[in-house]
Amino acid sequence: MAMNVERSTCVDLYKFADVFSVDIVQKPCLHLIHRNFAEVASSEEFCSLSVNQLTEIISHDELDVKEETTVWEAVVRWVQHSKEDRLHHLPSILPHIRFNLLTSDDTTAILEHPLVREQPGSSEVVRNVVQKGNPDLKPRLGMTTEMAILCFSFKELFFMNPREGKYISCNYKIEDHPHARTMTVTSDNNIYILQTEVFEDGNQLSLFKYKHKENVWEKTGVSSNGPEDDLYETHFHEVDRILYYLAVNPEEDRPLLEMKKYNLQTNQWQDCSQLQLRETLDHSATVSCGSHLYFLRSEEVHRYNPSQDKWSKRTPPIDVPDPCTAVAMGREIFCIDFEFTQTMMYDTDSDCWQELQGWPNPRNLGMKYRPSLFVMENQLHALLDVDDPDRKRSPTDCAHHVYVYDRSADAWRELKATLPDLPDKKYGVYGSCAPVARLYLPYLKRT
Repeated sequence: MAMNVERSTCVDLYKFADVFSVDIVQKPCLHLIHRNFAEVASSEEFCSLSVNQLTEIISHDELDVKEETTVWEAVVRWVQHSKEDRLHHLPSILPHIRFNLLTSDDTTAILEHPLVREQPGSSEVVRNVVQKGNPDLKPRLGMTTEMAILCFSFKELFFMNPREGKYISCNYKIEDHPHARTMTVTSDNNIYILQTEVFEDGNQLSLFKYKHKENVWEKTGVSSNGPEDDLYETHFHEVDRILYYLAVNPEEDRPLLEMKKYNLQTNQWQDCSQLQLRETLDHSATVSCGSHLYFLRSEEVHRYNPSQDKWSKRTPPIDVPDPCTAVAMGREIFCIDFEFTQTMMYDTDSDCWQELQGWPNPRNLGMKYRPSLFVMENQLHALLDVDDPDRKRSPTDCAHHVYVYDRSADAWRELKATLPDLPDKKYGVYGSCAPVARLYLPYLKRT
């Protein structure tokens, strides 16, 4: 039943599932209502919700609305549908409106609305909510924008969405942005970075969490021993709310992939099974996909099972250059080599590889820095830094290009995006791919 939920039936099914506590139906119904809130809120079925069902829906972060006034207008419509029976519920509904996301003019308009003025106590509720505020109330999903996160230096981050032409650079004070080695974005949109601090008795890994509203980084949890050599390549991933830190020294004859995990609920670090690799690395990539971690090279692929703390061999692609960047989409992993000669797709369910098209490079330009894959709006993208002799400055300067993959045509098409031209800065990426998070842009623009 849950697989056949449609917009026209989602409210009625949600009401049924709520009354009879059928979670397998209720969750997909809520998801569909959240993602199509404006359309659903204008339907007759929406007005048949109980007050508890209404507040359950509008209290979620996942509402896909551009403005909080859309939520208020839905509440007004619900109350007016049966005003005599519902007006007295208004004071209990109003705290679920996120007044911190409204302008002062919007708040004034709500205070002057006939429903608020007619119901004793509603105006006082609004004033109390506005005065006290609630820092835990996040922007709604529809108010945020997917942004890839790059770095210029240890104190400057660059956020970009080339599809929408949005580019924001944020400079931080040294004390507000630790010198990060690697970064990850979790499934619940939290951003973490790891910093390596040097002490007399060895290096320490310190974990920092991004505070969206303040646009600062806050140290969290406890520290752990880190790798002793800065030559180590480091990676950072999340699987089922557990953070995994991987480090390998590529210059060793037989490199050892070391791994630790951090439990966000218990705030504890633990050592994980290590992986002995076959030979010196030129390039490699790691990626989380589903409930596993993957280590990728042309001649060896390994999968880590967290529930068993065990690495197992999988089928390698063979006879292709080593991948240098990889990213997961659903149950598939995509990776490319340094020169982007081809794209390899790995199906984690069937343990099979498929060769796809690489970078269309008619001018035979050379790659200057390692390319980076990222997923934005459910599409595969590639960020390239290439030597371009036609540029007005010296031939050593690089040009920045963003490509998007067209799966139906098996072709990479250049996105006509104009990245800021910063000759003295290089776009850097944390780990095997550019992390992407949903961000509320007004928070970023405060810096």
